[in-house]
Amino acid sequence: MLDDRPLAIDLFCGAGGLSLGFVQAGFNIIAAIDSDPLNAATYGQNFPSTTVICDDIFRLTARDIREAAQLDEGQHIDVVFGGPPCQGFSTIGKRDIADPRNRLLAEFCRLVQELSPRLFVMENVAGLMYRESRCILEQSLGRLEEGSYKWVTPVRILDAQDYGVPQRRRRVFVLGFKKGEQQPLYPAPRRTGPTVWEAISDLSHIARRRNLLAADVFVGSLGSPSAYAKKLRARSKGRVSGCRLCCHDSTVVDRFRKTAPGETEAVSRFARLDKRKVAPTIRAGTPRSHGSFTAARPIHPTQPRCITVREAARLQSFPDWFTFHPTQWHGFQQVGNAVPPYLAHAVARGVLRALRTHTKREGEA
Repeated sequence: MLDDRPLAIDLFCGAGGLSLGFVQAGFNIIAAIDSDPLNAATYGQNFPSTTVICDDIFRLTARDIREAAQLDEGQHIDVVFGGPPCQGFSTIGKRDIADPRNRLLAEFCRLVQELSPRLFVMENVAGLMYRESRCILEQSLGRLEEGSYKWVTPVRILDAQDYGVPQRRRRVFVLGFKKGEQQPLYPAPRRTGPTVWEAISDLSHIARRRNLLAADVFVGSLGSPSAYAKKLRARSKGRVSGCRLCCHDSTVVDRFRKTAPGETEAVSRFARLDKRKVAPTIRAGTPRSHGSFTAARPIHPTQPRCITVREAARLQSFPDWFTFHPTQWHGFQQVGNAVPPYLAHAVARGVLRALRTHTKREGEA
């Protein structure tokens, strides 16, 4: 059967949150790139049909990517998307405009030019819209404007909770299109996401399994799911990974127990989730190249422990079949760095609509 799905390439794939949203919207991801071998391996497990390229983006050309994906010379690419790691623009901690990772914005634009897709989507931290950072964004996008691309203005910040995600997470999305193509539209906010409790309450009794202090996979029956959790549990077949419990000593457990929902524990500075609300932003920490610092991990709303990787993934809208690195540190980082798939899906649907509208218009001409 001929696959007529639009072709897409993910330039900074991570574990694959942005890719998952595009796949669920109807795209065929033919190639995904990440410089971290752990991310590349995780992505490959979840997207076995996609060619995964583990390499430094600075060394890659469009020809390298097309050859790896076995893309014919005349075969066009519909969308290139990605979230260049730009921690120097982050609103958390000290912003560093000179951070070398910020150069990845320019590399993203370079590869968009070389790959020449019909549309592109760039995702990044909300701090990119600050005055100093925005200059770098506009300089990078200016390279595309000198060629054959425009982008939707004003550039917008989208909050994941407005698209069915049980988390406050504000991210910049730049939607670009080749001149002559249909301009894509930003997705309209739908509603506030489900609550923390709707997202993770059915996972609560995994804490009774003491073997999960050493093991990662829960096998058995979960609790009664909300409508949100029921969707994410599809295809898991009673086997859920990412359930390793954090081992806390008695003094930490006591401090966590005394911390009220919605408040921050004084020593660890970990926030305790309020089950009636959406979660605060799930953070990733820093990569090995910048110290391997662990991000503050939320405290479970009803139990005196940090949440598991799977509970964090639920708060990011990842389905239970989606796997992460089994080591807690790496798993939390992969979840925290990811674009929530529900948010990615909302953006991808608008991109797909623009592609189809242009194709229909050409057919009627």
